[in-house]
Amino acid sequence: MSWQILLAAFGLWFAIEGILYAAAPDTMKRMAEFLARLPVESIRSGGMWSALLGLVLFYVAVRFC
Repeated sequence: MSWQILLAAFGLWFAIEGILYAAAPDTMKRMAEFLARLPVESIRSGGMWSALLGLVLFYVAVRFC
């Protein structure tokens, strides 16, 4: 795997997250408050599914595009 692709993926991740915080800070604050009320297992499960989806999308992008 090329480090260039990995660096580009991290850069895109930071850019998108930064845009979300800059464009809708109140919404992001409400999301953080919502997450604080969830049970740890729900957050962990959501994180695992998100990571799995991210890996699948990354694989598809590298392998087939």
